Amino acid sequence: MKKVIINGGNGRMGQAIARIIANQPQLDLEIVAVREEGQDVHTQADVVIDFSSVQGAQEAFTLARELKAACLIGTTNLPERFLFQMQEEHKIPLFYAPNVSLGVYFFGELLKQASRMYSGYERALHEIHHIHKKDAPSGTAKKLAEAIELPLKKVSYERFGETIGTHILTLSGPYEQIMLKHEALDRDLFAASAVHIAAWLVKQPAGFYTMQDYAQFILKSSKKKENNL
Repeated sequence: MKKVIINGGNGRMGQAIARIIANQPQLDLEIVAVREEGQDVHTQADVVIDFSSVQGAQEAFTLARELKAACLIGTTNLPERFLFQMQEEHKIPLFYAPNVSLGVYFFGELLKQASRMYSGYERALHEIHHIHKKDAPSGTAKKLAEAIELPLKKVSYERFGETIGTHILTLSGPYEQIMLKHEALDRDLFAASAVHIAAWLVKQPAGFYTMQDYAQFILKSSKKKENNL
């Protein structure tokens, strides 16, 4: 069994990740520690999973390097200096994504294609999240906007109730309007994705990984299964 440290383990995402690991023994993962910002951990681990804060994410990265463990960081709104530091990583397998949902990644690819097809149309991106979310626009919205080269001034947001996460791209022409939407229906979407990515990450060589790398792995695996049918 691969040993897991959950950083930010008492948060909603941390608790969901712990529940999914416990319910999916086939992934060969077991939790050996639950850590919060500023806490010391005295145990070996194969992977550190972080959904916490900016400071917590930096601590998780440092801890993973000390343990020579893989590290998955899903914390959003990280400073550019830290992002550049992660991109240069070559001692451990390090994965970073502001949104770990494979569906959101493919949604971004869909938006790229739509932007090319409707190149002359006015574009705007709107995101909705729960009232507890601190960053605005969301890290996911920023990533989607970057993917389609949309200025941040074209990204709007709202905080409403307990909405998990909704992102809508609107393409407006002179006589019509096209809307593409991704809506997360359950927080376990992100927790389950994080756990599956962690199970994949511990098998990878040292280096920096993103959702593009994981998506390519999933697509190749699916193609192999189809060819074997």
